Amino acid sequence: MNDIRKIAIVDDHTMFRRGLCSLINLFPGYTVVLDAANGNDFIRQLNPDMLPDILLLDIAMPEMDGFALATWLKNNHPSVKVLALSTMDSDIAIIRMIKAGARGYLLKDAEPSELRRAFDDVMSPGYYYNDLVSRKLLLSSGAEVPADRLTDREQTFLKLACSEKTYYEIAKEMFVSERTVDGYRDALFKKLQVTSRVGLVLYAVKNGLILV
Repeated sequence: MNDIRKIAIVDDHTMFRRGLCSLINLFPGYTVVLDAANGNDFIRQLNPDMLPDILLLDIAMPEMDGFALATWLKNNHPSVKVLALSTMDSDIAIIRMIKAGARGYLLKDAEPSELRRAFDDVMSPGYYYNDLVSRKLLLSSGAEVPADRLTDREQTFLKLACSEKTYYEIAKEMFVSERTVDGYRDALFKKLQVTSRVGLVLYAVKNGLILV
């Protein structure tokens, strides 16, 4: 049964977590091998000799949240593919999870069919991004534009856009007006053929402008 993919779930809501376990165990080719209430609970239960293939990870949790656990896995067990499952749909939350090593991002109101598709995509080609974080951004758009085609100011703005700073804070750090920062953003959207700040981050990750 080597073709059965092992899933772990970390979510602090017990009924939701148990419901996910039951649902996922109905997916052909997948089985839940571990469920935990937070990052610390997951680490306590984890058997390094039987790592899950995919970790379905909530973000907002007590003791050790999803950002911290994703980072811990990236440093200690990078073979485990993290799929974020959250109610948060803000650019900043998505950016933080991408930088922490997440291979995909789903909202908790997703249909079961989307969750199953996310598992398949995370296994191959290795990433899942839906309309919220368009997979086209990761797999195609912007890839044909070398980073050295960007101006120094565009590269500076891009790296700051990959942080948790607001556009107002980025403008202050670059000693320019918010309107000028808007100009940098719009120019990069057009040049890289992306439509969101998350798209800029994915381009930066793909082209080695930031480390994840």
